[in-house]
Amino acid sequence: MVNVTPPDAGRRSERSRRAIFEAALSLVGEVGYDKLTIEGIASRAGVGKQTIYRWWPSKAAVLLDAFTADAAAADHEQALPDTGDLAADLKFVLRATADEFNDPTFQAPYRALAVAAANDAKVAAEFTSRLMEPGIKVYVERLRRAQQAGEIAADVDVRIAADLILGPFSQRWLMRTGELTYAFVDTLVDLVLGGLRNPRS
Repeated sequence: MVNVTPPDAGRRSERSRRAIFEAALSLVGEVGYDKLTIEGIASRAGVGKQTIYRWWPSKAAVLLDAFTADAAAADHEQALPDTGDLAADLKFVLRATADEFNDPTFQAPYRALAVAAANDAKVAAEFTSRLMEPGIKVYVERLRRAQQAGEIAADVDVRIAADLILGPFSQRWLMRTGELTYAFVDTLVDLVLGGLRNPRS
């Protein structure tokens, strides 16, 4: 008797999931969020649309999982260096972030998720917890270490300080009020740190 190994359902499901993620990310870049559909994702991924609906309730949920698929594996604590020079560290990371946000393959899904989050409280909560908060955390921790070292004033709320850095960056990109350039991020860092510095440092 020939032993036939049954198909690995878990592996098949993972292949389908990855195909769906790739389809969602590529399609949103091609057609935009408004024209993105579950049917289109299913067709591109080579799966039935019921497969998608079995795992996700909406195209926003698919896109969010696709965009954050590798986020859990990211080592956010290593994202912001600590060389002892706070301004240089912030500029280094914000320049890299500007490069990322200027990349069309990053822009399309991120902008789509921002639109979805504006109209869906559940998506907004997931978007914030998976994408925004981990990123904000590394700025808060770096600013806290700078505060402990006496580089910035002891009474500064470091969470608000992080928002002062990241808010204008996000606003400029999201609303397209200007280009994300190295000159912009360098000036932004200098202006914010000018208000945070310990007067005795």
